[in-house]
Amino acid sequence: MSEPDLRSIAFPILDDAQIAELGQCTAAEPRSYKDGQTLVQVGQRDFPLFIVKSGEIEVIDYSGDEPRTVTVHQKGGFTGDVSHLTGAPSVIGLVARGDSEVYEISRDAVRHVLNQCPTFSDILLQAFIARRQLLRESPDFTGLRVIGSRYSQDTFRVRDFLARNRVLFTWMDVESDPHVDQLLKEFGLIEDDTPVVACGHRVLMRNPTNRQLADALGIRRPPEQTLYDMVVVGAGPAGLAAAVYGASEGLRTLVVDSTAPGGQAGSSMRIENYLGFPTGLTGAELTDRAILQANKFGARLSVPTLVTRLEFDNGYPIVHLDGGEAVTTKCLLVTTGAEYHRLNVEGFEQFEGAGIYYAATPSEGRLCQGAQVVVVGGGNSAGQAAVFLAQHARKVLLLIRGDDLYKNMSTYLVRRIEQTPNIDLLSNTTIHRMVGDGHLSCIEMLNSRTGEERSVETAAVFSFIGTMPRTDWLPPEIERDDKGFVRTGSDLAQSPHGSARRHPYFLETSRPGVFAAGDVRSGSVKRVAAAVGEGAMAVQFVHEYLKDL
Repeated sequence: MSEPDLRSIAFPILDDAQIAELGQCTAAEPRSYKDGQTLVQVGQRDFPLFIVKSGEIEVIDYSGDEPRTVTVHQKGGFTGDVSHLTGAPSVIGLVARGDSEVYEISRDAVRHVLNQCPTFSDILLQAFIARRQLLRESPDFTGLRVIGSRYSQDTFRVRDFLARNRVLFTWMDVESDPHVDQLLKEFGLIEDDTPVVACGHRVLMRNPTNRQLADALGIRRPPEQTLYDMVVVGAGPAGLAAAVYGASEGLRTLVVDSTAPGGQAGSSMRIENYLGFPTGLTGAELTDRAILQANKFGARLSVPTLVTRLEFDNGYPIVHLDGGEAVTTKCLLVTTGAEYHRLNVEGFEQFEGAGIYYAATPSEGRLCQGAQVVVVGGGNSAGQAAVFLAQHARKVLLLIRGDDLYKNMSTYLVRRIEQTPNIDLLSNTTIHRMVGDGHLSCIEMLNSRTGEERSVETAAVFSFIGTMPRTDWLPPEIERDDKGFVRTGSDLAQSPHGSARRHPYFLETSRPGVFAAGDVRSGSVKRVAAAVGEGAMAVQFVHEYLKDL
């Protein structure tokens, strides 16, 4: 889509009849603002959407060195973006230019429009999505500033957390950015104070924890109530699908995740075998759309929120959260997915986040520009990472333990790797040592077939080897297989549900009313489409279970 097309979608003009109809749909009354009066401030939450009846509203970006006009809404224009649905704080400011009269529509009324006024639902949603895309792609939009070294584990952690939570920011690398020294002087800081998170000319935090960052930026939304129909633990494809279908069908739905929405799929740079997207889509695009859908239907997403333990009271699951909160639910859906095994080789501990990475996204791609990098693993995630990194790196070495890449990787992906000239496949090869001074500089590899040892200079190793389920928070009564994945349905050791006198539903665990879907489930198909399908299917079983309560 070209930029002119995107801008026309982002900034449509409503005619008088549409303005009047939208005003009626929301029961909004016109409100007057004087020239120069602020309508919305940066960081404000639960701010209204404005439709311009007369006058103008200027949209201002305050995140850079000087305030910058993003656009000016005139008669028939309307403000707003995805923050109206997600509850995130505003990333821009709004100021009246000239005496202006506007319709002011609350966040709840916006959701009502999206669900009950189909004439305007598509217009608003498409505009919201396009506006956020324009901001992401704009070279003039700074957003937050993250100042820190590419070799710092904490800098990487902050960048990774913001990127995965879809926060707009600019990274300033102390190793290469010529403006860093001057900016640190302006803040009265030195390099040892980094990583620093700043907005405009103001330092927000120095080396914050993820929770501090989330609370300060308004990312985290705590649960609104203490009793839900369905609580979903894990916001990957399965969890987000369950949130969309559950909330759209009237279930009071809460989704919690310890880090960010999207799961492993959220960091995929190209998913080409997902039904309905023949040209492929990124995991971030899929996640963004799913978050909007879930919020549109009224699901509550609380991220980052860690579940510390699960217990039961009178048959109801009680989910305990890291802030000391406890939420009771009629049904629980476990969709915590799985994470890649750590590279357990000599020296690996000191290089995680400073040379060892478990995702390949634009953040990591920037670190690899013109360099030689190593990808470890023979599955689709490793293949997608290798193809993506080959666009940035001088050379990509793909290491697999076996000798057949076709064994665990989709054929289309293997062929793409074979056709990419700067990807070299090293079969029967493992890493047995890592070397560096503060950051990775070299690895030592072993060919198990020939016995040959080889040293390779590299500053980045991407690991996609095996997976282990995120089930350490579950109590013993939730049955798991020998690898820790949750057993469901007919895979349970004892299928009948005791006093319930019925067989468990396909996705139901050994505890009635507790379900599991996606990669965390024993025997699941490790594909995005399968996870989405299971998340949607779980909602039907939840309905069936609730009928018997």
